[in-house]
Amino acid sequence: METNANIIIVGAGISGLATALALHRLGIESLVLESSDELRAAGIAFTTWTNAWRSLDALGIGQSLRQQHDLLLGGDHEVRCVKRKVLLEALAKELPNGTVRYSSKVVSIEDSEFLKLVHLSDGSVLKAKVLIGCDGVNSVIAKSLGFKKPSLMGRSAIRGCAYYNQGHGFEPKFQLLVGNGVRYGIIPCDNSAVYWFFTWYPSTQEYKMLEEADQLKLKQFVLSKLGKVSDQIQGVIEDTGIEEIVCSPLGYRPPLQILTGDISKDNVCVAGDACHPMPPDLGQGGCTALEDGVILAKCLANAFLEKSVDPTKESLENGEDYVKVKNALNDFAKKRRWKAFDLISTGYMLGFLQECNWVGMQFLREKLLSAFLAGFFIKKADVNPAELMLKP
Repeated sequence: METNANIIIVGAGISGLATALALHRLGIESLVLESSDELRAAGIAFTTWTNAWRSLDALGIGQSLRQQHDLLLGGDHEVRCVKRKVLLEALAKELPNGTVRYSSKVVSIEDSEFLKLVHLSDGSVLKAKVLIGCDGVNSVIAKSLGFKKPSLMGRSAIRGCAYYNQGHGFEPKFQLLVGNGVRYGIIPCDNSAVYWFFTWYPSTQEYKMLEEADQLKLKQFVLSKLGKVSDQIQGVIEDTGIEEIVCSPLGYRPPLQILTGDISKDNVCVAGDACHPMPPDLGQGGCTALEDGVILAKCLANAFLEKSVDPTKESLENGEDYVKVKNALNDFAKKRRWKAFDLISTGYMLGFLQECNWVGMQFLREKLLSAFLAGFFIKKADVNPAELMLKP
């Protein structure tokens, strides 16, 4: 059985839900396909910088999220650590009922004149006028556009979150510690939750250990690698429930692929991690995914809200709107390509400098890099406010 949909978004992660909500704010319906049977909150939490908050304000959920997450001290810019599950639920809650279809795994994509046929694992087929891939680092849509799987950096990350019913006692500050080939940070989300991360270059032996380790062993491993830290910081790791600990290798889209690859092609495009998986060192992965959603919706609105566009079945099948859609997606790709290139390239080098154990590198980090980083993070989070304003 075939069903028509103007815009299909694959993946109910940050970029997918942000795109759907931005379209909804502009009066445009979409359908989000999510392979799992509920929202997935992999990653636990992430740092939200100025560009993220401007995107969230445009989407209409910024204020409610501010009330649930503490403002971090240390500057005039708005920085908070947002729990991923809370963000996803806030985005989904604002969408009309039926926008997100769960247990809908895409298995293949087929051309049909000016449309895309999206085949699902349950045997159903959807006709799409626009197909948007927000399906993460192992994106089916990115593969259909010719992108290869993300490259591994040789680094891994272990992340977790500790919860305290009576309050944790940390100041709302981002504590970053670097040295001895590791990088780890402690960031309070609110009065009761403290997010932490640990990244490093695993040895061959450690890689083998990670493949076999359960969450308890991951926790013990992090504690063994911390070195000399305060009892309070060590206590955060010790207080983390094993169900709150995740481990993953770090991957990225090689910058040259971003410049030469097809972010969009005809009536298909990718956004978020499906487009530009990046190192975590700038804290811009989730922020950029939110930006993508707002900017992509604005580009599509230029096509769908023109009086000449007819969303009927006949228009879908005779391709009257195909050129407008193609141009809108090309415009999105043009707007995002160089920013993604910059963030991936810079993040890769920053991660290398922070975790490298070369002779003299510690001196450079302590004397030069630390003073440079604060302003650098803010600069990379800068965005023209006009780019993130939604006007129905």
